[in-house]
Amino acid sequence: MSSSDSGDASGSENLPGDAPDPMGEYQRDFDAAEKKVAGEIDPGMRAVVVAIGVLVLLLSFTLPHTGSANGWDVLVGDQDAIAEHIKLPSRIFVWLALVFGGVFSILALVTRRWVVAWIALAGTAVSAVFGMLAIWSRQTLPVADASGAGPGIGLILGWITVMVLTFHWIKVVWSRTAMQLAAEEERRRAASETDQRGDWNV
Repeated sequence: MSSSDSGDASGSENLPGDAPDPMGEYQRDFDAAEKKVAGEIDPGMRAVVVAIGVLVLLLSFTLPHTGSANGWDVLVGDQDAIAEHIKLPSRIFVWLALVFGGVFSILALVTRRWVVAWIALAGTAVSAVFGMLAIWSRQTLPVADASGAGPGIGLILGWITVMVLTFHWIKVVWSRTAMQLAAEEERRRAASETDQRGDWNV
């Protein structure tokens, strides 16, 4: 074998394209970790407030929502709820409050997923609106239905608790969204600088 052939062989073994790229692997690992963290929430002390809020919300279901009907009666539509002429806004409110204020709030705290927290926020916000309508409907009963049974302590407490949960989920979701936007802007800036360095090297 000639010296030129051996030189070509040794040169081909050290081609830049064959060399490992530790920085590239590090960047890929960093990007994967960043995406994972970006999809999570860190409620901090708000997690305690939300947990207490969920407990208070469930407690409100055991208290009178109107007359002798409590929240669970309204939820299942039993005889007590029928006797109190429960309107549709009250039924929608208790279901939304239970599903989003209770179930999804707990899921968001346990999983710490941003999308679950966003669903909890949207659901509690809608349920707060229906809670207001439920209270209003109990205060404007027709004369034929008016038996002195206005909004009970359970309905009012549940509505206030849902509004508190909505407020805290807004803070948690918006905080994470702002961090995601900042991280995305930083990635774009870093990618732009990398492209510029590549152009200069060429």
